[in-house]
Amino acid sequence: MYPQSPPFFYTQQPLPQLPTNFDPFEPRYTQQKRRERVSEPLPIRDDTDDDEDFDHVDMVYKISIGAASNLAWPADRLVIQVLDDSTDHNIKDMIEKECERWASKGVNIWYQIRENRGGYKAGALKDGLTHDYVKDCKYVTIFDADFRPEPDFLQRAIPFLEFNPKIALVQARWRFVNSDECLLTRMQEMSLDYHFTVEQEVGSATHAFFGFNGTGGVWRIAAINDAGGWKDRTTVEDMDLAVKSELPSTFKAFRFQQHRWSCGPANLFRKMVLEIIRTKKVTLWKKVYVIYSFFFVRKIIAHMVTFFFFCVVLPITILVPEVEVPAWGAIYIPCIITTLNSVGTPRSFHLLFYWILFENVMSLHRTKATFIGLLDAKRSNEWVVTEKLGDSVKNKRSNLKRNFMPTLKKFKFTIGDRIQLTELGFAVFLFFVGCYDFMYGRNNYFIYIFLQVITFLIIGVGYIGTVIPST
Repeated sequence: MYPQSPPFFYTQQPLPQLPTNFDPFEPRYTQQKRRERVSEPLPIRDDTDDDEDFDHVDMVYKISIGAASNLAWPADRLVIQVLDDSTDHNIKDMIEKECERWASKGVNIWYQIRENRGGYKAGALKDGLTHDYVKDCKYVTIFDADFRPEPDFLQRAIPFLEFNPKIALVQARWRFVNSDECLLTRMQEMSLDYHFTVEQEVGSATHAFFGFNGTGGVWRIAAINDAGGWKDRTTVEDMDLAVKSELPSTFKAFRFQQHRWSCGPANLFRKMVLEIIRTKKVTLWKKVYVIYSFFFVRKIIAHMVTFFFFCVVLPITILVPEVEVPAWGAIYIPCIITTLNSVGTPRSFHLLFYWILFENVMSLHRTKATFIGLLDAKRSNEWVVTEKLGDSVKNKRSNLKRNFMPTLKKFKFTIGDRIQLTELGFAVFLFFVGCYDFMYGRNNYFIYIFLQVITFLIIGVGYIGTVIPST
């Protein structure tokens, strides 16, 4: 995934200093002789525990460091920090050597490691701002390790901040380098494109609150300090202060990512709601918007409504005929909302129906994660690095072919990683409900129910996403 240059989203305040047709590439902005100093931290964390092929790790950090070093900004005004929280010594050595290689070319790049890896990404970013060589930086641009910024990124983003001191954050859209890898990545692309083309853009256009996406953005450092700095109280440090260049293509990695993205906001809501109510820096209307619309509706209730309505209430109306759901509530409104959600990715419109079924299944996992976050339960602060494969799958498959390994030994699966008992349990429940509706029902819901059963079964046996070959 990489940030798409136009458009950018900026935060909250009206923009009287900027013309409505503001173009950061106009000569009056690009011909300025003095450029502000910019810090560019690259947080890297790899928690691999086994002796695996590091080709994909090598590719990800080399591309990321290379893209950061090639940004079109004066070398003496850009400070690149590689914040390495890796545990594997081989990876550490490779990253340090890559930093030395770019430093020998005149790039102002620093390799930093921490003795204490506490705070995850937020801890690394917080530690990065404490070093003396970034004290005079005015802005900080943040990219995750798998991000590939275009060379003109800062030239497009910085003018929005430079010519309006009221703006604290500029957030760029994302595009994805592996969206065509498998059906799972196509489903994710549809969800994230809607997030950027609708949710974030509307939030920017109406000067309303919206969350920083954690990467692909530029912050005014003074705003970070004014907000209290990076906080590690939740696993969504980006939203605490204010979704990747490469999409996870294995279902296991996707589940961990969705747990963090659902649990984190709910846990943050629990910890911040009183703080939001008490603050005097935010108007009453914006408090209502943040608490009700941003957090309660979009981050908490949305998952629960999807799961309970389509996977619980609708089946109950079949088993208990006295309970009725009108057609406009069961069919028309959900169809309209879902169709509108797909406008951000018109090329995947033909996948819309399967996307609906897939999102219904994932709502089970997201609802569970939301309750864990609200209750501040054991897994609320769990951080699992989202596994990104890069070209490792292709490389391993080609190695298998070169080594003429027998077909029967080509893949090795761990049953615990593939089988999802909760999804299989719901598949069995919905199957019996569908059979009952087929025999005794009046609304012909069994057509939808059986399709949902198939989706639960496919995901329950792990038959979705990319399978990593074992050598």
